[in-house]
Amino acid sequence: MGRSRGDAGRGDVLRRIGRALLPATRPGRGHGWSVAVPVIALAAGFLFTTSATTADGTPLREDRRLELAELIVERQERVAEAEATLSDLQADVESLTAALAGADTPVLGERERADLYRYAAGFSAVSGPGLTVVLDDALRPDGVRPDGAEADDLLVHQEDMQAVVNALWAGGAEAMSIMGVRVISTSAVICVGPVLLLHGRPYSPPYVITAIGDPDALRNALAESPGVQLYREAADAYGLGYRETVEEDVTVPAFDGTSTLRSGRVPE
Repeated sequence: MGRSRGDAGRGDVLRRIGRALLPATRPGRGHGWSVAVPVIALAAGFLFTTSATTADGTPLREDRRLELAELIVERQERVAEAEATLSDLQADVESLTAALAGADTPVLGERERADLYRYAAGFSAVSGPGLTVVLDDALRPDGVRPDGAEADDLLVHQEDMQAVVNALWAGGAEAMSIMGVRVISTSAVICVGPVLLLHGRPYSPPYVITAIGDPDALRNALAESPGVQLYREAADAYGLGYRETVEEDVTVPAFDGTSTLRSGRVPE
């Protein structure tokens, strides 16, 4: 049975529509894509399989954070053990040196000469009037940030600590401690994420800085410091903590850690 004229017309129309819907190809390129697409799909599948096998059902990002936290705790424990061993060895050296100095005049002379520099080097405790400065992150129990504030605006940063420390030295501080640790010539205030790293140990806020010296001179130096003023403006705007406390009699402990300083010269 032959097709009617109307049936043939509808068939031609459907074929033209089908050709229009197919993606246009250029001569010579169809073969390249037909090879590249399966290769790319195979490589992607291999990467997905490797990631899934490595993760073993746990998020990779969280796994790395967990390993980092465990590493920090392990290193803290190792530092604490090393410091305890160092303290015992220093006590032994001090005892043996004192015993030898009683019978050896040259050793006694060198010991007395070294004692003259212990104060300036930070190896002797210092007591007297002074000032304590406390810096703290912004506390927002409701979790709502002030308008226009970023996450970093709510944290105490390394430059904030350095501004306070430098201002106190400029104000005539005789000795200083941060978080109860004596500050010496090789001390460095380093912020690692949201914590402070000092002599290999991390500390969390609030950060306490104590300086021995004339309280009025120390407070004036803080008031004149541009860096401290910037922090105090941020404290007012974002709720950061800042407090100054005058100390009638406070003690800054002696430095009892290790120093990377290998040589030095005493100024005239």
